[in-house]
Order: sequence, then structure tokens, then C-alpha cells
Amino acid sequence: MSRPLRADARANHDRLLEVAAAAFAREGTGASLKAIAAEAGVGIGTLYRRFPTREVLVDAVYHNEVARLCAAAPDLLAELPPVDALATWMERFVDFMATKRAMVGVLRADEDRLHTRELLRTAIATLLDGGAARPGVDPNDVLLALGGITLIAGEERERALATRLIGLLLHGVAGQ
Repeated sequence: MSRPLRADARANHDRLLEVAAAAFAREGTGASLKAIAAEAGVGIGTLYRRFPTREVLVDAVYHNEVARLCAAAPDLLAELPPVDALATWMERFVDFMATKRAMVGVLRADEDRLHTRELLRTAIATLLDGGAARPGVDPNDVLLALGGITLIAGEERERALATRLIGLLLHGVAGQ
């Protein structure tokens, strides 16, 4: 069992993940690790101590982004009206999928893909149960529809298209 990181080491770890996620989304997984370390304000040695290979870093970024996205659901419900919380979460999901798409060539076969899907489904269920949906809306259906939106918008390389399609999905989900 590994022991918890010191506060400064945790901050470095978190900054590296945040900067790497942005770099991978922008440049793909071939982004310079040296540039990622520099932008995060740490040396390349610190990056390699935390993430010994590019693949380990990509995997850590992916799992961190899933966790952040899922953890946002209850926070959004506390801050926004339910339908707005769901809309905001869906927009974040599209951004997450764009980052994931940039990493897909390096991501290991996701042994816990079902676990990841369940985390996403649970986040959507939280938002739907929070008052964002008409009765009977299945979180799995919403997740599949969002996946389809990201595929369509990704192929078109048009973020605005994703937002329009999310609007249509929300109309069906919320019954408005």
C-alpha cells in the first residue's frame, strides 16, 4: 500500500495531470513531456518519478479526467438549476471525450472499461434524479446518446455541432 503524498508532491502531481490533459487534447499524446513538466513548473525528473513512462502518464490523465467529470455532477446540481447542471455536465463530457480521443492510441486496453462506464452512468443518474429529467429517462440511454454526439461532432470537428445536438438531447430528456 502506498502512503499518501506530501502536500507539495500532491500539488505537483495534480498540476502535471492538468497540464498533460491540456497538452494531449491540444497536441495529441506525442506532446513533449519536457514541455509538460516545464508548464507544470516542475523538472522532467519529477514527471518521470511520478509517471515513469508516457503510457503511465496517459493512463493517469484519463482516469483523473473521468474522476473529475463524475465528481462534478453533484457540485453542478448544488450550483445550478437541474437542467442547467445537466447541460453543463454534458458539455464537459464532450470536452472529456475530445481529450480521450487524443489519447486513444496510447491508452492501454481499458481493463476497467465497465467500471468507467458505470461511473459515468452514475454521474448522469445523479443529474437526472436531481430533477433534470422527465420520468422514465434511462441514464444508460443518455450516456449512449452523448457518446453518439461526441462521435458525430468529432468526425465533423465541430464543437458547435455538439452543443446543438446536446440541446436536442436535453429537450428530449427534460421534456421541455
